[in-house]
Amino acid sequence: MINRTNKTVIIGIVCAVMMFGFSFALVPLYRVVCKVTGLNGGANVAEIESSFYASAMNPDEKIAIQFVATNNANLPWEFYPKKNTLIVHPAEQAKMLFFVKNDSNHVMTVQAVPSFTPPLAAKYFHKIECFCFRQQTLAAGESKWMPVVFQVDKTLPADVHIITLAYTLFDVTALPRKSG
Repeated sequence: MINRTNKTVIIGIVCAVMMFGFSFALVPLYRVVCKVTGLNGGANVAEIESSFYASAMNPDEKIAIQFVATNNANLPWEFYPKKNTLIVHPAEQAKMLFFVKNDSNHVMTVQAVPSFTPPLAAKYFHKIECFCFRQQTLAAGESKWMPVVFQVDKTLPADVHIITLAYTLFDVTALPRKSG
């Protein structure tokens, strides 16, 4: 009977250690999947070779950049772009401001995660400055405008006339703060 109990305990401990290890492996695995598939706006989207996207955009043409801001789950923050759409020329540097306000009664830290539509656009959308590069911490009731400075590459395929840049805020208050 003791041997059977010991075996069960050992199996339980091994399973717990394996689950713990798997949880640490999820983040790097997720990044690899995003990089390969282009999911979640990863800037290094896998190469998509297609005659459909073969031609580059005329630099005189304009591109509509649509901005979407959402909160994950029940995050008690206000979050929205100053304008929903901005018209830009390829290779032109542009700037958009996003308003955030912590409506909770305590200090909170969030991380903005970008996503692009069409996913191919991530490869041609270059963020020079972005609030999504760092976690944002605001005191209760604090608000601010946060910039994203960007440029759309002039090699954007000619058939892409609208790019939607969507940011989702995630509450990371309980997680260790990123350094740098």
